[in-house]
Amino acid sequence: MSSIKRGVSLYSFQNETFQGKMSLEDCVRTCAELGANGIEIIGEQTFWGWPEVGVEDAAVAEWHRLMQAYGTTPVSHDFMLDYKRYKGREMPFDEQVASVKNDIDFGARLGMKYIRALVSIAPEVLVAAAPYAEEKNIKILIEVHAPLHFDHPWIIRHAEAFEKAGSDALGFLPDMGMFLFAYPRVWKEKFLRVGVPRHIADYIEKAYEDRVLSEYVILNVQQMGGTGPAIAMAEVTRHNAAFEPKRMLDYMHRIHNIHGKFYEMTADYVEPSIPYDEIVAVLQKGGYTGYICSEYEGNRWIEDFEEPDSVEQVRRQQVMLARLLGEATVPSLKTPIAA
Repeated sequence: MSSIKRGVSLYSFQNETFQGKMSLEDCVRTCAELGANGIEIIGEQTFWGWPEVGVEDAAVAEWHRLMQAYGTTPVSHDFMLDYKRYKGREMPFDEQVASVKNDIDFGARLGMKYIRALVSIAPEVLVAAAPYAEEKNIKILIEVHAPLHFDHPWIIRHAEAFEKAGSDALGFLPDMGMFLFAYPRVWKEKFLRVGVPRHIADYIEKAYEDRVLSEYVILNVQQMGGTGPAIAMAEVTRHNAAFEPKRMLDYMHRIHNIHGKFYEMTADYVEPSIPYDEIVAVLQKGGYTGYICSEYEGNRWIEDFEEPDSVEQVRRQQVMLARLLGEATVPSLKTPIAA
């Protein structure tokens, strides 16, 4: 059996938590029943008011109670630092560093090993915050997220800055959405529902499969008479690509957590657009021993048409991951979520 561990980002349950269908305890219990014992959060989702107002000790104590009660492990607090939209001005460097330190403190209160940094954050900010992260025994992981990838100049700049700083507190969190080998079916179906002609949608899907340059795809759609939603469907190809999972191998010494992005899990436990069999094989080859945390983002592509069942989708991905990791037990749920 693989030493890679399974977890869930509670971001996967955003529809259910926003609608009040799942409490934090429901989310944690669901993950535990699936054997996905690593819990990742977005602070703003799980703790209302963060980071504008502080989180009370009682809320943090309840978090730790849940972790102990269900045998789960805090993995990562995903923080934002949207410094471009801060009080109508760009946040100065020193304030950015202070903001990161605030999230380090919060992650430490929750018992997290990692905090996730948005890819837009400059490496100099993270390097400046690294000594404080070391003191708190936390690693800052910048998310490598499509359309960026491990050969992108911005990611290379981070890698060089991390190596120069020599701090073990700096690393990467790859998002598996950068390995989008097929145009997701739920995307295509959504664009069809909003008016994209079938022949144009079929062309875009095939062009993505053939790795046609996005600029040519957009131009061809325009020449086919596509407007509005059709152009938007073609534009999506600019922000996604089938990058190579094996590129993670050169950075494995700084990869400590994985976002198991997925848009759809079929009834036979397959993600049709992302090659998880190849991804898991690469991670095993690289000696990865951290978590793969399910991150369901298909909900936003279907909620105009049907009620998302995020729990079932996460269950299916956890079954797929357990199989790929060589686990003997099939993940299953014991406690249904009340409607």
